[in-house]
Amino acid sequence: MLKIHQLFFIQFIALFIGTLLVASIIGYLTLKSLILEHSTDDLKNALVLFEEYLEDDSDLEKHTKRFHHLTGMRITIVDDDGKVVAESEMGIEDMENHANRVEIMQAGKEEFGTALRYSETLSTDFLYVAKRIDLQGDAITLRVSDSMERIMASFTTITSRLTFAFLFFIILATIISYKLSRKIQDDVTQLITYLDQIANKNYKAVIKTRHFSEFLLISLQLKNMVKKLSSREKQKRKYTAKLRLINKQRNDILSAISHEFKNPIASIMGYAETLYDDPDINHKIRKKFLGKILSNSEKITLMLDRLSLSVKLENNDMNIKRVNFDLCDLSQEVVQNLAKKYKNRTIDYQCEKTLVFADKTTIEMILINLVDNAMKYSEEDVSVIIADNRLHVIDRGIGISTSELEKVTSKYYRVEKNSWDNSLGLGLAIVSYMLNMHETTLDIESTLGEGSDFGFDLRPILKCNMDEKYDQ
Repeated sequence: MLKIHQLFFIQFIALFIGTLLVASIIGYLTLKSLILEHSTDDLKNALVLFEEYLEDDSDLEKHTKRFHHLTGMRITIVDDDGKVVAESEMGIEDMENHANRVEIMQAGKEEFGTALRYSETLSTDFLYVAKRIDLQGDAITLRVSDSMERIMASFTTITSRLTFAFLFFIILATIISYKLSRKIQDDVTQLITYLDQIANKNYKAVIKTRHFSEFLLISLQLKNMVKKLSSREKQKRKYTAKLRLINKQRNDILSAISHEFKNPIASIMGYAETLYDDPDINHKIRKKFLGKILSNSEKITLMLDRLSLSVKLENNDMNIKRVNFDLCDLSQEVVQNLAKKYKNRTIDYQCEKTLVFADKTTIEMILINLVDNAMKYSEEDVSVIIADNRLHVIDRGIGISTSELEKVTSKYYRVEKNSWDNSLGLGLAIVSYMLNMHETTLDIESTLGEGSDFGFDLRPILKCNMDEKYDQ
């Protein structure tokens, strides 16, 4: 299969040669016709002059010889019967009757008679022009002729010059078309090289088409396409990285779930097997073992509830029911309950009476998660402060690095150094979802190694704001 520059070169040369050839043939035929026409007119003019020359002289043979000498034309005089009575180049004795010659017969009907034929007498082609005249009462026909060889001598010269011109233009066209084809090849090579680089995902490749506007337009379109491909490739990489992160997080949480479920399930199985194998076990030990089984079962149930709750919150499948209550009372109750869990720890509590209009159950879960999280990651005392329309849970624990600060509220995310603390990484995610349902957000301020402050704005849920909203 031919390449585009080869196809262009061949078609251009073929078209140019074909056009030049057709033009040459038409020019050749036209020029030949013009020369014949011009020569015929010259012969007619010569006959008119010869006719005037004969008016006062009856020596026809003498005049034909002299006229031939002066003009180089062959002169023949034929009488009304077709007999040759004078001839400039041959003796009249050996000449045939000319009555049936085309030009002679045509001259009898028209002003001039013309014919182009081969002369067997002189063995060459001749152009004949004849004219019938009346000389001293006798009708005669004057005929002048000229050899085609002499007539076409100038035409042959012109034709040879045209042939050289034809060859020159063919060579010139070949050179021009070759240079154009090389330019096409150069631009096409640029495009192919650029496409190869793009296929290898080298989106910074450079393309320079320098010769043809169409190729320049194609290169611009390719650059726009490459920009889109590069953008999509970046998005693809981001999406792939995101998927990898999600998969890693899911693998981590599955590992955490497996690890956390394994301990209570192992405990349940161990205590249950002991009770099963020894039906006469001491009553107090039986009660203790049953309590352990119940405690571990509640732990598994709690983990499943937290997973289910996080899915509901993420899918917006949970509705809240707002009621009026005192946030201080609820906070104090949460603190007292967690103080029983952490018996050797102190939870400082400061509160100004704050009436809110919110979903009490979810607010309670928010408080439990924040305080329990602070107790879990801090060995020092934890403070719960409600003041200036804000709620703060402050710990003096390990703190959170700046790089992880924005990630700790993500689902299944856990601080790396605490990867195996039996946490599912759902607590702060659940808190963020629930606060968003109440049109507020969780704010975290933390210094690594010094502690953290988890808080949120209470103004969206204050009772006075809600009363104003409903009054409007």
